[in-house]
Amino acid sequence: MSPLTGVVPPSPGRMNVDFEERVDFTRLRSYRLARARAALDASDLGAVLLFDVNNIRYVSATMIGEWARDKVARYVLLTRGGEPIVWDFGSAAKHHRLFAPWIRPENSRAGMLGLRGAVAPDAGLMVRAVAEIKAELTAAGVAGMPLGVDIAETPMLLELQRAGIEVRDAQQVMLDARLIKSADEITLLSTAAAMVDGVYQDIAEALKPGVRENEIVALANKRLYEMGSDDVEAINAVSGERCNPHPHNFSDRLIRPGDQAYFDIIQSFNGYRTCYYRTFAVGRSSQSQRDAYAQAREWIDAAIELVKPGTTTDQIATLWPRATDFGFNSEMEAFGLQFGHGLGLGLHERPIISRLNSLENPIELQEGMVFALETYCPASDGQSAARIEEEVVITADGCALLTLFPAEELFVTNRY
Repeated sequence: MSPLTGVVPPSPGRMNVDFEERVDFTRLRSYRLARARAALDASDLGAVLLFDVNNIRYVSATMIGEWARDKVARYVLLTRGGEPIVWDFGSAAKHHRLFAPWIRPENSRAGMLGLRGAVAPDAGLMVRAVAEIKAELTAAGVAGMPLGVDIAETPMLLELQRAGIEVRDAQQVMLDARLIKSADEITLLSTAAAMVDGVYQDIAEALKPGVRENEIVALANKRLYEMGSDDVEAINAVSGERCNPHPHNFSDRLIRPGDQAYFDIIQSFNGYRTCYYRTFAVGRSSQSQRDAYAQAREWIDAAIELVKPGTTTDQIATLWPRATDFGFNSEMEAFGLQFGHGLGLGLHERPIISRLNSLENPIELQEGMVFALETYCPASDGQSAARIEEEVVITADGCALLTLFPAEELFVTNRY
């Protein structure tokens, strides 16, 4: 592997203590809100109305559980010069008034829009909500400016427009804000990766003939929640003939001697996510499997070598093979296999690096970005494949690696 110029960021533990400086959550909240305000001020928006739970957490430092991620039920309004107003799910508003003192008590409010249509728009909940939002925009002196919305139900967007509010895209503003990570964010991302380091040790010990893919998924979920994960979003467990092409899921397939198997562990600690692939051979490996792994390693090392401030994402994407070079008809069909993506509160933040988008629309890498690089190489045996992913943080003169479980060579578990 090519040398990395930065020191590995700390992952000191999951608790804060009085005898070491670790994550300063007050500083973290202040940093994120300041970044959001600066991005809003740099836009042509008067305010942002946020339904994306990652944006809500970034701005307000509130979260009520992963079950709410797809409900589009909670929302936050941030106006120019204003404080975040959080409309929460029922009793969560009262809870936050008690336990989240950084939100003004009068700004922790109960809100209800219909739970993705379960309460029909005819009930008037959205009409009531939009009237309240418009009153806040007027009070803040930004009612005549466009309102940015990140994601929302169609009836909510239509109701905002009926109220005479010009709706624009807020997601780009928020992704701008979330682009550069603070030292506290990087520590949380490093801690999340360290948790997965440990889970891969458990997987390496458990991966043997007769074990099923879903059993490895169960093992990983249990260990991560024991370690303090707040969300195991997904675990891909792929083995044998399922490796090529990549199905992006897991099954109940039985692991067999000589299988190649790869895993992706997507989880979060205090909201900060991992995306972390490792590939193993079970008991023994073939030359075809070793060759595929060496090629995937070569591709990812070449990318890591280029990661530094000033590099543009097209320079990295150009290093990777064309889709037709490894068995796919188009870059769209091969998307996500030779790939880079930002990490933070979201699984896919900026930069997104691939031949699909980066060659014609490159962006420049900056110090403080954190992202994952992942490569895939099918084996000549027609069914095996190698998948490697490394998470990096850009330092002043290069990058540092967050993912430390051994991956320089194909790892053979329970070797015969």
